[in-house]
Amino acid sequence: MKKIPLHILRIGLAVTFLWIGVLIIMQPAMWGSYMQPWAEKLIPFAMEPMMLSVGVLDLVIGALLALGVVIPLAAAVGALHVFFVLVVSGITDITVRDIAILAAALALMMESLPEPIAYKLFHYHE
Repeated sequence: MKKIPLHILRIGLAVTFLWIGVLIIMQPAMWGSYMQPWAEKLIPFAMEPMMLSVGVLDLVIGALLALGVVIPLAAAVGALHVFFVLVVSGITDITVRDIAILAAALALMMESLPEPIAYKLFHYHE
């Protein structure tokens, strides 16, 4: 991927994670209501602190991406986080958005890995 599209992808994901982090922190109970009942039973503590920690995680991922710090790691954690969101929230009105965010985070992670590591992991080279 060329440098400018990579920056657009990184900044777009950064804004997305930052924005959702703020929204979750502002209304943790509302965002917690997206969890499926079976997943909610697995949480060892109250929903609100859980969702506040999710909001903080989103803010950290977004900040790392915005600052361009440890991009492959931030994108990988973001992708893993969104994967778990998809698992615990089930198929809803916003599932398609989460699939797009997951794909974008995976693409950014793969594209921002140092070439020797990317080659070893994916046999990828330009």
